[in-house]
Amino acid sequence: MVLGRDATGEPVLVVDERRRMPGRGAWLHPEEHCLELAVRRRAFGRALRHAGPVDTEVVARAVARHAGDQQPQPQHDGAGDIPVSTVDRESGLEADGDPMSTQR
Repeated sequence: MVLGRDATGEPVLVVDERRRMPGRGAWLHPEEHCLELAVRRRAFGRALRHAGPVDTEVVARAVARHAGDQQPQPQHDGAGDIPVSTVDRESGLEADGDPMSTQR
């Protein structure tokens, strides 16, 4: 993201997904808890070298949109709605969760 200006001239964060916009940029994981932490710590102002407050509404919408796109899909074996285990039999993971375990 970079620091831009809205129609009234106020500073606003702009999501630069293509990483092509001019100016100093900052990175943020597209996760809601990372956004909350950055806002609470006032990290955007320091990262972008801006002394005043910035509007994070655009970034919050982008993070929410990304979170909606990245919902994990359960795996199914085709027989009803029973999830398929991702642990291979005889791999050692089914014993107690540790692949190096010798206990069965």
